[in-house]
Amino acid sequence: MSEKTLGAAPPAAPPGVAKSSGRFHPAWIVAAVTLGALVAAAAFRSSTGALIEPIEREFGWTRATTSGAVSLNLVLYGLIAPFAAALMEKWGVRRLVSSALVCIALASLATTFMTSPWQLWLLWGVIIGIGTGSMALVFGAIVANRWFVARRGLVMGIFSAASATGQLTFLPAVAWTAEHHGWRAAAYIIVVLALVMAVLVFLFLHDRPEVKGLLPYGAAEGYAVEAPSHGSGESPVAAAFRVLRSASRTWAFWALLLTFWVCGWSTNGLIQTHFIPAAHDHGMAQTTAAWLLALVGIFDIAGTLASGWLTDRVDSRWLLAIYYGGRGLSLLAIDAVLAPGIEPGMWIFIVFYGLDWVATVPPTVALCRQHFGLADSGVVFGWVFAAHMVGAGVGASIAGWIRTATGSYSSAWIMAAVLCFLSVGLALSIRKHPDAQTV
Repeated sequence: MSEKTLGAAPPAAPPGVAKSSGRFHPAWIVAAVTLGALVAAAAFRSSTGALIEPIEREFGWTRATTSGAVSLNLVLYGLIAPFAAALMEKWGVRRLVSSALVCIALASLATTFMTSPWQLWLLWGVIIGIGTGSMALVFGAIVANRWFVARRGLVMGIFSAASATGQLTFLPAVAWTAEHHGWRAAAYIIVVLALVMAVLVFLFLHDRPEVKGLLPYGAAEGYAVEAPSHGSGESPVAAAFRVLRSASRTWAFWALLLTFWVCGWSTNGLIQTHFIPAAHDHGMAQTTAAWLLALVGIFDIAGTLASGWLTDRVDSRWLLAIYYGGRGLSLLAIDAVLAPGIEPGMWIFIVFYGLDWVATVPPTVALCRQHFGLADSGVVFGWVFAAHMVGAGVGASIAGWIRTATGSYSSAWIMAAVLCFLSVGLALSIRKHPDAQTV
C-alpha cells in the first residue's frame, strides 16, 4: 500500500524534487546523524543505574528518593514525545533536536553542583526528562518515515537499537569513571557527547528530502509527498491532541498503547534502572553488573536489526506476541540466575533479554503507520511512546518500593512477567490491516 492511499490524496512532490544522482543517497547521512543523536540522548539515561549508589552514598539519600527522580525523568521523557513530534512539524527537526542536546548538556553539567534532593528531581527528572523526550524514538520514526520508502523497517530497527544500545553500552564507561574518579567526572562524559552531537545535528540533519531537491530513499519517479494533515496555523499542542482524539476511537491505538506501556515497565523501568542494584544485592560487583547490562545492549543490536528486517516481511502482531511472551519467560528466570559471580544461566538471560530488548519498536511503528497513515503516524507513535515511558516510570518506582519494603526484587520480576504475558493477548487482538505487508 503506498502512502497515496492513506487518507486523502497527497500533494504532488514540489517542482525540482528528483532522485538522488549516483548510488549514494543523502538519506544515509541523515540516518547516521540521527543515529548519533539518539545515542547521545540515551547516554545520560544510561548513567542513572550506575550513579544511583554513588549519589546515595555521598548525600545519604534513600533509594526511594533517587528512584523517584528517575521515574519523573522517564515519565516526562515519554509525555513530551507526542508534542515534540508535532513541534518537529511546526518548528523543524534540526532546530528542535540541536536545542534539546544543548539542554541535556547544560543540565548534566548542573548536576555536578547539586546538594539537595529537589535539585536532583529538577535536573534529572524535569529538565533532562524534557530534553531527552524531545528526541526520543518518535524522532527516529519521523526521520525514517520522511527519508525512507525502501528499507524503512530496517532503518527504524537501527534507530531503535541505537537508542537502547546507547543507554546500555555507556554503562561500563560511566560506572568505571564513577568508581575511579567520582560520579561528577562520569557526568562530564554526557556533557561533551551531547555538545558534539548538537553541532553535528545542526550542520547535517535536514528536515525533509524535498528541501534538498530529493526524493526519499527508494521512492520511484512520480512519488507524491504526503503533507501533514494539520493546517499550518495549528499549534503543536492542538495538533497532538487532535491526533490523540482521532486515534483513541480505535482499539488498535489502545492495544498498542497498553503493550508499549508494558514494554517500558519491563525494560527502562525495571531492568535498566534496577538490574545493577539487584545484582549488587546478590554480591555481584557494580562494574561487573554494568558490563552485563552493556552486553544486553550489544545483543540488542542484532535483535532489533533482525526485528526491523522481519517487520518488512512478517505480520507485526505476531512479532509482538512472540517478543512479549519471550520476555515474560526470561523475567521469571532472573532471580534464579543472579549470583555473586556470572553463572551459565546469567549468560542465557543476557543473550535472550538483549535480543528482545527493543525488538518491539519496529513492529509497533509499522502498526502505527498501517492503521493511522504516514502523516499522523509520528504523533500517534509519540502518544504510544509516552505510554512506554509512563510504564517505565511506574515500573521503576514500584520496583524501588518493593525493594525498600521487602529487601528483594523477587516480586517485581514476577509482576513484570505477568504483564508481559497479558501483552501477548493484546497484540493478537489488534485487527490485521488489509494491506499490512505492503505499507
